[in-house]
Amino acid sequence: MNEERPLLVRLNWYWICQLVGWSMIPLLWLASGFAYGMNNAMVLVCAWGGIGGVLLSDLWHRILKRRSGRFASRRLGWKHILPAVLLLGVVHTAWQTAGFAIFQPYGAIHDIRWLPGALVFWWGAHLAWNVFYMAVLALRRANRFEAEALRLEISAKDAELRALQAQVNPHFFFNSLNSVRALIYEDTNAASRMIDQLAALMRYALQSGQSDTVPLAAELEAVQAYLAIEKIRFEERMQVSVEVDAGLEQVRIPPMSLQTLVENAVKYGVEASASGSEIRIRARRAQSGTIVIEIANLGAIVHFANSTKVGLTNTRKRLALALGSSAHLDLSESSGWVRATLTVPEAA
Repeated sequence: MNEERPLLVRLNWYWICQLVGWSMIPLLWLASGFAYGMNNAMVLVCAWGGIGGVLLSDLWHRILKRRSGRFASRRLGWKHILPAVLLLGVVHTAWQTAGFAIFQPYGAIHDIRWLPGALVFWWGAHLAWNVFYMAVLALRRANRFEAEALRLEISAKDAELRALQAQVNPHFFFNSLNSVRALIYEDTNAASRMIDQLAALMRYALQSGQSDTVPLAAELEAVQAYLAIEKIRFEERMQVSVEVDAGLEQVRIPPMSLQTLVENAVKYGVEASASGSEIRIRARRAQSGTIVIEIANLGAIVHFANSTKVGLTNTRKRLALALGSSAHLDLSESSGWVRATLTVPEAA
């Protein structure tokens, strides 16, 4: 599994930063010391100081990790860091003194005037290490919180989408069962065919309910099954025309969204008119690069007091949840036609 991860992710950046950072100190010392003459003993003393930095900071790093594991709820503050920095500076100065004793036993160790400067230097070095370490921890914590917030947002979005779908499906089947009930006493054969179509629609609703989006072709197939049911009921009062531009079959839309709009067109266009209505379904590419799906019926927009508008409201919400702000639903009226226009991104 590790081999599939990018190289930059697989690298141990802690040890890379440790070795590079602490190596810079003896290298800077050597670079400045060669200008005034540098013997082999001083080279070893410089390297000794860098090794001490790696060992002491790693020991402090292990203590910090162990403490964060035991007291995860307590955030480490500077009131804990500063005493540790003072102690690390003192220990590192003692380590450096031991280096002089080992590599220059009769040299600079007998001259202690360098000790205050060394102490201040190592305090500064360990303070810088801790500032960098705390900054990395804060960045990592922020990234973790951002990832967790994103995960919760996605979970909430998915839960809301499932709840909306659960509301739409009973609404749809309630309307369909009313159609069966109206026909069952008039023509039992037609009612039987209607039940077969309804069974196919129920199968589609159950299967598509597991997905946020479905292909336009699958949704149109369900719509045509629904219209076949209503054609049995309304006969010549309902005429249907479907036009879909080539290549749009796989455009993704929320399941039952087109179905809901067609239901409204039948209910307020065909059923509400004594002469019926034509139902026009059009899907085309717009110049803006989006896909426009239009369902039109003869009639007017009428606001019924007892209408819950569950279908339109849920369709708008599900569009936003499944496809984002670029998808929207508009309802308009012109020249005696009511048009529900569904706009979705082609690459949804």
